[in-house]
Amino acid sequence: MVVHRRLRAILFPLCLYSVSGAAGGYFVWHAVNGERGLKTQDEYQLKIAGLETQLRGLQEDRALWRHRIELINGAIIDRDLLDEETRSSLGRADKNDLIVLLPKAAE
Repeated sequence: MVVHRRLRAILFPLCLYSVSGAAGGYFVWHAVNGERGLKTQDEYQLKIAGLETQLRGLQEDRALWRHRIELINGAIIDRDLLDEETRSSLGRADKNDLIVLLPKAAE
């Protein structure tokens, strides 16, 4: 009887502390490593920085293409650019053009 009381007096708090420690550890681990944890915030910041770099590159490409389109569609058409685009789309060459044939790349 005395052994049961001492065993219960030792095991009950030990089990209670173990379960509450495991539950606390679970929540702490998810607060650091979980879907919205502290480490994830750093990963999101790196991803945002990469996407912003990509966005700047795409904006530069867009500005380049907008400029080229304005040269063709503007009130004053750039004849050289129009001639270049026409020849490349039709697959034609002028008699004064220098044509360099490159070998096909091995796949």
